[in-house]
Amino acid sequence: MARAQETYGKKEREKKRLKKREEKKKKKAERQANSNTGATFEEQLVYVDENGHFTDTPPDPTKKVKIDAESIVLGIPKKEDQEPEDPVRKGKVSFFDTSKGFGFIIDSENNEKYFVHVSGLVDEIAENDKVSFELERGMKGMNAVRVKTV
Repeated sequence: MARAQETYGKKEREKKRLKKREEKKKKKAERQANSNTGATFEEQLVYVDENGHFTDTPPDPTKKVKIDAESIVLGIPKKEDQEPEDPVRKGKVSFFDTSKGFGFIIDSENNEKYFVHVSGLVDEIAENDKVSFELERGMKGMNAVRVKTV
């Protein structure tokens, strides 16, 4: 029977594999030597203080805060619990183009800009007019509708 040919490439791959295995054994032995073998269980513990930071000393029981589990609300509060918000808002017309039929209103409460179209007008408006309006979701955001001059 013929003997299997052992080429130079096969020898090199075998040497690399053995070398890797030896390096792995050395690293494992080094980790075991440097491990915290002399430390007791209490020395290895980590505590969390009242501010949420890690510390090696146990927390002070006098600083412990008692929290009533019933007072924690999970989820979003129901709409009935919230106070009804007035749908009518007040603002100022910052820009309005009568030829194109659209413009923008700046809300006086939060300084947000809302788009207004001529189809959403109750009264005629012009720039710098004080107006009252309601909001409605449009295709690109909130739109001012039922716009009246004040």
